[in-house]
Amino acid sequence: MKGVDIVSMEQRTLGSHGLVCTAIGMGCMGLSQGYGEVDDGASTNAIHAALDSGIDMFDTAMSYGQGHNESLLGRALAGHNTEVKIATKFGIVRGDDGVALDGAPEHVRRHCDASLTRLGVDSIDLYYLHRVDPRVPIEDTIGAMADLVTAGKVRYLGVSEVTEAQLSRAVRTHPISAVQFEWSMMWREPERSIVPHARRLGVGLVPYSPLGRGLLTATLHNLADIGSSPFRKNDPRFNDQNLVQNLTQVQHLQTLAVELGMTAGQLALAWLLSQGDDIVPIPGSRRADRIAENAAAADFPLTEKILGRIENVAPALQWSGDRSSFAVPTTSRQLATEGNR
Repeated sequence: MKGVDIVSMEQRTLGSHGLVCTAIGMGCMGLSQGYGEVDDGASTNAIHAALDSGIDMFDTAMSYGQGHNESLLGRALAGHNTEVKIATKFGIVRGDDGVALDGAPEHVRRHCDASLTRLGVDSIDLYYLHRVDPRVPIEDTIGAMADLVTAGKVRYLGVSEVTEAQLSRAVRTHPISAVQFEWSMMWREPERSIVPHARRLGVGLVPYSPLGRGLLTATLHNLADIGSSPFRKNDPRFNDQNLVQNLTQVQHLQTLAVELGMTAGQLALAWLLSQGDDIVPIPGSRRADRIAENAAAADFPLTEKILGRIENVAPALQWSGDRSSFAVPTTSRQLATEGNR
């Protein structure tokens, strides 16, 4: 890592059981899959840029690149384990024969041990159930995860892309510190469902794709940018007239961002941070300069007046395209189609 001064960032608490981390984390999936060819050197530089920018929460999963992502992150963070929090996930199994869901309680410890080895750590700060296995009651999977807490292998538990009912059942089984789901300016559906429910239960909120799979950065201008990623190519919001409408919204946001002395991406992240102090978005990038830009969004608190202007120039109801059709896969076929986020 470059020998520069590490900046400080606002700290936030996820859930009501003591997990504290920076207001913005780093989502690492794109370093291993979903966005074209991988470059471990550039990815390591991006992770170090996150450290230099004050970020201390790093999000990965055992499925990302079939373990590549955890190994990459472990190498890049070697020597910094006491300074950071690592979140990883299990439950999506990617192999040479395809992709499957596995929440079997008898497999949980094995998955955790494999992640610990790849990450090169003795314990995982936040361990998520990546997807609920429809063949297994969520209570059984969470119960096995709770055993990992007792064993000292995991500190806090989380769940990802669950329904309100599933979250309630998980919380009744063991304290849940965080729920992860897609949430951004261009995908507001969680505000009507999982967000208020999680808050009633005291569960922290970790939005992934907070930059709308890159669209909210105002840097995607042509079909080549979009087609390079299976996540975008298979997303209705990036297709045909939906894309035209959404790019118009982004242009309006970019104009406002420039006026405020920010980038469009920083405005999108600052908007999300302003929705509550229980929110820790995890934007990802392979570029060190983008990582630093994302982290700086925490330095731009938005007033109610600015939030009102955002709603005026890019109304929530004017975003086009429904990602619900592939948001919560329950079969291996759906997982393969959506790219395994």
